[in-house]
Amino acid sequence: MHELPLSALFLDFDSYFASVEQHLQPHLRGCPIGIAPVDAETSCCIAASYEAKAHGVKTGTSIRDARQLCPGITIVAARPELYVQYHHRLVAAIESTIHVEAVLSIDELWCWLPYNLRSLEQLAEIGQNIKRAIADQVSPNITCTIGVAPNRWLAKMASKMRKPDGFLILESKDLPDALHSLQLSDLTGVGRSMELRLHSRGIHSVAEICAASQQTLHSIWGSIGGDRFWMDLHGIEQSEQKTTRRSIGHSHVLPPDKRKPDMALPVVHKLTQKASIRLRKEGYLAGALQLQLRYLHGPGWSAEMRFEHSNDSLHFAKVVRTLWKKRPDQQAPLLQVAMTLNHLLEQNNYTPSLFSQIDPTRERLNQALDSIRQKHGQKSIHLACEQDGLSAAPMRISFTHIPDVDSENR
Repeated sequence: MHELPLSALFLDFDSYFASVEQHLQPHLRGCPIGIAPVDAETSCCIAASYEAKAHGVKTGTSIRDARQLCPGITIVAARPELYVQYHHRLVAAIESTIHVEAVLSIDELWCWLPYNLRSLEQLAEIGQNIKRAIADQVSPNITCTIGVAPNRWLAKMASKMRKPDGFLILESKDLPDALHSLQLSDLTGVGRSMELRLHSRGIHSVAEICAASQQTLHSIWGSIGGDRFWMDLHGIEQSEQKTTRRSIGHSHVLPPDKRKPDMALPVVHKLTQKASIRLRKEGYLAGALQLQLRYLHGPGWSAEMRFEHSNDSLHFAKVVRTLWKKRPDQQAPLLQVAMTLNHLLEQNNYTPSLFSQIDPTRERLNQALDSIRQKHGQKSIHLACEQDGLSAAPMRISFTHIPDVDSENR
């Protein structure tokens, strides 16, 4: 392999939510902790400190199982608004040392390396400067792992290989041997189904996938995705693919006092209105709404309704009421509710049908409501159907969407 320049630096904060809590609560430092979305034994960990991970606690572990795996664990209720605030402080600290090319999630970002800052000595200094800036400007209790490589994908793999608080440079001369100690499931882009597909084609190790040809991976993926994976694996820089948003949705694990159906419905309405606000802000229309329910006892249930593309809050509220009436076992307590706006279409690309029933006054009403929320905050005005759910379904942080704390809290 010819020498490829080191062009990407990937940064991953270590057990981010747990680290923020350990910074804010000194008595938790060095102790196993799990972060839960709600203070309930039926919930699960959305994050865990490294002290807890050492006992087998990880994202998705139920609170009951976490207590069995790690008897001394402390469960902390998540505080998303604080995690967002510290995220912005951390990004600012990193920006004081090197430009952040893109924030990928609440705990991941990457930096393109300028041509004049690619020697091993310069990169080691950049890594030290980033860690020092985080410790000095934010907290020594929040650490990160940094990976450097010829492309962003390999830089992310490098960061995975040195956690926590590590720094690793993968030069092209080290490849692919440096990856051979990993499992197939460790590779970004290889989920469980893809791993099984690779096994069916005789690929059982990272060494074997590294040795596979581009044509072989294209055949296994069944698309250009296999070609892109091959290029990532071999350090080739690629232009970013433009992704099309397919859905916008929210879910919420209900606390015990919100599990009765009459208390859960306002929570669904609140989730729906949060999604409709995001839909309009991002310039989309939705052509369907899906409601998903998970019962406290028994199987889950879901239903979807299609309609003419819309971004109207009142229309979505009516759809929710219609779907809600169709659920089985009307009196059964619920554990989790979720809603998703599907079949999205960019508003600028939408052409109404000749028989469209869109009401222009409704559009002006939504604009007025959004304007009030923008000026005075999300809690300043709401639909009556949300009233009993306002205290539930607080801010949540998804893998790719970082909420606006100011507008949520005002």
